[in-house]
Amino acid sequence: MQTPYYLIDKARLLPNMEKIAWLREHSGAKCLLALKCFATWSVFDFMSEYMDGTTSSSLYEVRLGRETFGKETHAYSVAYAEHEIEEVLAHSDKIIFNTIGQLQRYQAQSAGHMRGLRVNPGVSTSEFDLADPARPFSRLGEHDPAVIETVIDQISGFMFHNNCENDDFARFDEMLTLIEGRFGHLIRRLEWISLGGGIHFTGEGYPLELLAARLKRFAEDFGVQVYLEPGEAAVTGSTTLEVTVLDTLYNGKNLAIVDSSIEAHMLDLLIYRERAKISPDDGPHEWMVCGKSCLAGDIFGEFRFAEPLKAGDRLSIEDAAGYTMVKKNWFNGVKMPAIAIRELDGDIRLVRDFGYDEFAAALS
Repeated sequence: MQTPYYLIDKARLLPNMEKIAWLREHSGAKCLLALKCFATWSVFDFMSEYMDGTTSSSLYEVRLGRETFGKETHAYSVAYAEHEIEEVLAHSDKIIFNTIGQLQRYQAQSAGHMRGLRVNPGVSTSEFDLADPARPFSRLGEHDPAVIETVIDQISGFMFHNNCENDDFARFDEMLTLIEGRFGHLIRRLEWISLGGGIHFTGEGYPLELLAARLKRFAEDFGVQVYLEPGEAAVTGSTTLEVTVLDTLYNGKNLAIVDSSIEAHMLDLLIYRERAKISPDDGPHEWMVCGKSCLAGDIFGEFRFAEPLKAGDRLSIEDAAGYTMVKKNWFNGVKMPAIAIRELDGDIRLVRDFGYDEFAAALS
């Protein structure tokens, strides 16, 4: 198959799904796929066997969830526009407002709909200010319990989203305890609570039993249905970005240029100044793997290989599911990677390719 392409491997996706199913059974929590992280709907029929539905950040995401995943759909947006609110309501089971102002603005339209409010507890696990929902002057959710109480009768649930790649159960427990102490008197008056995503509970060695027990105790103590919104946790380790070396050169270091780009195809590497993952990464030959765009810093990272790289070599960039396909773009006109799926029996099928027509259609 012609590179570049994202390869979703169902055999590597399955262990995540099985952990999600186990957590649902033993905690009573429901799990909704966060489409902001992963929205490749060609595997939704597979994932929907293990999850309860989807959660969204926009009109288009909530519609995609309704039409391709089915089951329960939660609609959230930092701000809804007047012209889209009716369609958002039509495609959602629950609508979550970011502010009391939005709740009041659309009070008439959303009457009779199950409504929630995002609450910002003022703490998070994000290591990046860019992604920290509890950063100073945050616009993400209401924070004052006294103010929130004035509209408590207009909603049936809260959404808290303050975890970010949090693989530390003790830290999760600490922050949930803080939420209980500050907002518990309000939570007792509600029917459901979403604790958002960012809990890396499918990672190796995570104490899943402790998480299940904590979630179950929280639900029982406050009499609420708990929701989780796994994104990265649902798809971690499942997907690679398959690329080919186009050229090599030496300029103080061995450089290999591949037919892909971090700015266009793995944007979070650029945003957060992170290094891609290639395995194995322990050979005697060190090479810097570079993208083909004109951006000087378009670099996947430095890796070690068993043999020197040469034009025509194939490389697999790991962890290429979350926040990749949803962020891919046409910078430099670099061809977008196709999307392929490896079925459980090992067969690989191409589900989507992107060519010049799609490039031209994205412009005017």
